Amino acid sequence: RYTTFWAAIDWLTLIGPDPNQRNYPPEWLVWMPEQLRGQYNPPGWTANGVKPWGLQPDPIAADGNLFFRGFFNLLLSTYSYVSGDEKWERPFKVTGYNNRLFDWTQHSITGFIENQWAERPQGPHCENTKIWPYCLSAAGLSLQLHDKVFSTSTHWVYEQWIDYAKKYFVKRSRGGNIESFAFYYDPIEKMAYSMPDKLAGYGTLAPLFYLYPQAPEFGRELYESGIQQLGWNSRKDNFVQPIDDPRWLSMVLMLARELGDVTTEQRLASVAEREFDPNFFGDDPDRFAWRFGLEEPYPRGQLNGLMILSEIGEPGAWSQVYNGSYTPQFHLPTVEGVDFPSLGISEAHNDEATGQLHVTTYAATSADSGNETSWRVTQLPDPESVTVYRDGSIFTHWKRIGDKSIEIKSTIGTDRFRIVWSAPGKTSKPLAGKKSIVMGAARSSEASPTSAPTKQYRPAAPSSCSCC
Repeated sequence: RYTTFWAAIDWLTLIGPDPNQRNYPPEWLVWMPEQLRGQYNPPGWTANGVKPWGLQPDPIAADGNLFFRGFFNLLLSTYSYVSGDEKWERPFKVTGYNNRLFDWTQHSITGFIENQWAERPQGPHCENTKIWPYCLSAAGLSLQLHDKVFSTSTHWVYEQWIDYAKKYFVKRSRGGNIESFAFYYDPIEKMAYSMPDKLAGYGTLAPLFYLYPQAPEFGRELYESGIQQLGWNSRKDNFVQPIDDPRWLSMVLMLARELGDVTTEQRLASVAEREFDPNFFGDDPDRFAWRFGLEEPYPRGQLNGLMILSEIGEPGAWSQVYNGSYTPQFHLPTVEGVDFPSLGISEAHNDEATGQLHVTTYAATSADSGNETSWRVTQLPDPESVTVYRDGSIFTHWKRIGDKSIEIKSTIGTDRFRIVWSAPGKTSKPLAGKKSIVMGAARSSEASPTSAPTKQYRPAAPSSCSCC
């Protein structure tokens, strides 16, 4: 959907200055500098076509609209990281103004972001006249992950921007502590806009979900400043949310876990437990979500995604995705054909040194527990030499299908399978006819012009300190 008109609708329809600049309600004015209210486009109004840039029909190759291509590129980099699929490395069409179509590839988008940013150390615009650390950090993270997967060197522009931001976007006290961080920067007005004092902590925290894995030292400094400004790390003060929007608390809860801030994590987790309505929903007893007090048939996906991140992984797990080692296994034996959501897979991991694939299953839909099912293992070097174990014992309910695959018949439930596909000590090689997505180091790119769940809900315990 990201290549369609609806994905870029703001850039393609919000043309020129906003005609309602003088009609904003008070709750909107807080997002704009006081001296410019009534004659200034608000955040969100992309203003495609305003001087000096003019109308730009391509939503990717634009002076503004960085948020669009930055988040798109982060999505593409993540897709490559988890799938090994080369789909987006090939040319595809992006819909622009008046339904014009533009050719791009994942690598050409990455190259455009790098080259444009190199010319503008302050960062490209999102809405015309507004440069956002939040969106720049998402775009930077897309470059960092692209470099990790494809062995490129594009992330230097974000590292350069961090130096710029420290100098021009940060307001410090005489003692050197951060008092505020720019919510956005207007290069025309030469103004770094920070939110009013009681809300300044939000602006400081806003970009950290994406910034922290790229600049952890500066990110921690911003985090500690923002948390203190809002008072969310205090054990004594009442918990106050100046902005009643669950996105903020969900994001900061995840950050508190990531940084190992036990006090703040426990406080925010308690608020989320009380206010975010965690429960099962629908007729299926396995469906769980945070409902956020909204009387809607289906839970909000983005908000639940943030909350899930605060429930899984140890401190540092989020950063490890972008900074840890990259050992792709796309050329190794692979699990396919799983009857989800009846059967769930909680582990599927190759140990290449011993030539074994470890697979753990569970009943994703408890009503289907005990039913018969089947699934496949593909990309096996030699199916005839395979040995299958289930829960430590030889398992024989499988058969060969094709030259490189087997089918395993089992029942829906919690089982641990071990598929021995190579003699110990042997190293696997890409299969004939199957191009290795990554060999050893990441592949290089060429630039292109264009246990079964129960009904009872038990919240995950926050990480604890050594004293308790």
